[in-house]
Amino acid sequence: MTESNPAAAPRKPNRRPILVLILMFLAPLAFAFWLYYGSGWRPSGRTNHGDLIDPARPLPSVAFVPVGGGEPLAHALEGKWSLVVVGAGEAAGDQGCDATCRETLVYARQTWLSMGKELTRAQRVLLAPAGCCDADYLKREHEGLVALQAGGPEAAPLLALFPTPTAGYVFIVDPRGNLMMRYDIHKDPKGLREDLKKLLELSHIG
Repeated sequence: MTESNPAAAPRKPNRRPILVLILMFLAPLAFAFWLYYGSGWRPSGRTNHGDLIDPARPLPSVAFVPVGGGEPLAHALEGKWSLVVVGAGEAAGDQGCDATCRETLVYARQTWLSMGKELTRAQRVLLAPAGCCDADYLKREHEGLVALQAGGPEAAPLLALFPTPTAGYVFIVDPRGNLMMRYDIHKDPKGLREDLKKLLELSHIG
């Protein structure tokens, strides 16, 4: 009778160390995401300059038609960090939108231009009311702006999620379409730039 040799049996690879490393890497990210979006906790010592919208508000997907015409854009507020201006007034012609709207667009543009190497991760978006705005004016003065017609009834549920007043404010929407913060354009624009850069440094989305 021959005895079997246990040493001859092939060993199964031990995958436990690899699984442990994966869990060590993913667990902090998952916890941080849950802490920010899934719980009511926020650090008491936070240094954001804008008004935090707490909790963040997921925006419904709306197929917006661009100002000036074109194919509807179904996910215009997703994929990038968005600096959103909610237009006001029905001024046409060369002005494009009322005085506060124009001032807010300039505030958003200058902040966006100051972002340096992170500039391509963010976009400027105008949600334009009915009768606004002159497409030539927007193209001439705000090249690269994503201007969307938001005067129809399909946009009303989305616009209702923006805290009022909206005039004179720039809003931040994250790449997943969550409305997060708003900024008063009469305050130092450095605050918006610093907060946005911090978000981009800490985030791997968008």
